[in-house]
Amino acid sequence: MALADLRKKLPARLPWSPRLVPVIRMSGIIAAREGAINLDRFAAPLTRGFDRAKSGEKLLILAIESPGGSPVQSDLIGQFIRRKAAETGVRVVAIIGDVGASGGYWIACAADEILANKMSIVGSIGVIGGGFGVHQLIRRYGIERRVITAGANKLRNDPFSPEREEDAVFNRGLVDDIHNAFKSWVRSRRGSAIEGHEADIFDGSYMLGEVARSRGLIDGFGDVRSVINERAGESAKPEFIGPKKKFSLMRLLGRDAGAALLNAIEAETLGARLQ
Repeated sequence: MALADLRKKLPARLPWSPRLVPVIRMSGIIAAREGAINLDRFAAPLTRGFDRAKSGEKLLILAIESPGGSPVQSDLIGQFIRRKAAETGVRVVAIIGDVGASGGYWIACAADEILANKMSIVGSIGVIGGGFGVHQLIRRYGIERRVITAGANKLRNDPFSPEREEDAVFNRGLVDDIHNAFKSWVRSRRGSAIEGHEADIFDGSYMLGEVARSRGLIDGFGDVRSVINERAGESAKPEFIGPKKKFSLMRLLGRDAGAALLNAIEAETLGARLQ
């Protein structure tokens, strides 16, 4: 008998084995680069988590520790979670630790229920973008810049040129559009819980978990192990699932630190972000 066939004949859980509830840890900045929270890294762990939950307790926990980052990756992960939840019938509970703000909160909203600690940092439903202008600095030192472009706006937001009024208008529109998408997502996921509090929660500010609960951003308080014991029994245990770590000799030697720093700088200087 093939190993795959044997696995199918075995029960999902042996009588003497503990009940396991899959927990997906999402910790760090949300960005497309390697090592950050993004769909490429978390699609496989999320799929494994939903599969385990489907054949087990029908409960998946997202343990979130993130101040935010890329709106694109936040949305991709959020939509992925909702698709998997619909396919499997699994209930998703997001548990915010120290921080689940901005993009971290965006992902938390993909859950059917959001819990946190009274001291957790929650919210920050806003968008930030920008950069630096160094045109006066290079002028002071007599530096002449030479650049050739095709397209009236190819040099938009050039840090070596004075800011143009049309660029400022463009940037404001871009940030407002992302903010509107963020607000729409929160409204669709939190529903009537946030009614009457939108002026306080959509201004980009963050708050402690106790305040977040009073304004409808979270449903209650709890931590991973207490929630598992309450909902799957005292003998239930967490099964932590995360991305597989890739072996890298360069990382082992510490030589990719410069590349990681450059990626971080690039992420900071290009585009709007949820932080």
